[in-house]
Amino acid sequence: MDGGGRILRSLSEAFGLSSIAWDRPLFAGAGFPAHSATSSLFRSAGAPTQPARTPRAFRKSWFLDFARRRGTPLLVFSLIGTSIAYGAIRGGGYAAFVEQYGTLGDIVARNIGFPVAAVAISGESGLTQSEILEASGISGKNSLAFLDVAEIRDRLRAVPLVKEASVRKLYPDHVAIEITERQPYALWQQDGQLSVIAADGTVIDTMRDGRFAQLPFVVGEGANTHISDYLALIGKAGDLKSKIRAGVYVAERRWTLSTTNGIEIMLPEHNPERALAALASLDREARILDKGLISLDLRLPDRVVARLSEEAFAQRADELGRKNPKPKAGQT
Repeated sequence: MDGGGRILRSLSEAFGLSSIAWDRPLFAGAGFPAHSATSSLFRSAGAPTQPARTPRAFRKSWFLDFARRRGTPLLVFSLIGTSIAYGAIRGGGYAAFVEQYGTLGDIVARNIGFPVAAVAISGESGLTQSEILEASGISGKNSLAFLDVAEIRDRLRAVPLVKEASVRKLYPDHVAIEITERQPYALWQQDGQLSVIAADGTVIDTMRDGRFAQLPFVVGEGANTHISDYLALIGKAGDLKSKIRAGVYVAERRWTLSTTNGIEIMLPEHNPERALAALASLDREARILDKGLISLDLRLPDRVVARLSEEAFAQRADELGRKNPKPKAGQT
């Protein structure tokens, strides 16, 4: 037994070669001598027989003699074995065998002391260890000797939440997996689908609950890859930042901001920071965002175009009417 409590066995014992009876009729009929397992092929070199001497010119080589007497049976067995293997592969039998037990190389490696006995996983936070193990594809069918760490690393990198992965073999029977996850950075809505995205715009997952409701929110095609521009923009909004609910990326050229009370603020394509700063100043002085507006168009550099709701428009008209009443008949 070794230090790990495993019983060491020779290859012949592990594969049952020691139990083969070479004097059985099957082997004898195939050309192997039936009298002893120590025939000319397996005979010890220390106990040579004493054949009659023959002239050197007529002496035959051992290899040619073996090929003449046993070559045909071995060739027949090789052809039969090849035919069986080919039929198994074509018929799907070998694929089913590999699916259940692993490749022949893995089977041999596991039996001589190189299984995958344990997988150590670190770096996970949003993913569970079970999810990482399932994504890696590692199972009890694998052996450490034939484990393809590059392939496993590519499988893990294909998981949206995984930014980077490291896979190492620790002989004789351990695997170490270390991952770096992408962090939820913002929410992105596209075609009615709400997704959680990373800082680089990669979709991590769909929005399933309210855990990420406080993340910045962007809408529209291409908005996910321009999330850093949006955050830089609202970072300069000053007091308006708390009133901005979402950013809509329009025609992949400019932003329209949506406020918490439903006002759309259309920003210019170029230098939107200046327009937003002007709006912040106007809101501080006149509380313009509390005037019942539907939208504010800041795309023109010299003016602000405001659109009132119907209620606000009626109220505004009434106020103007009270301030400037129509003259009565006969008055000038």
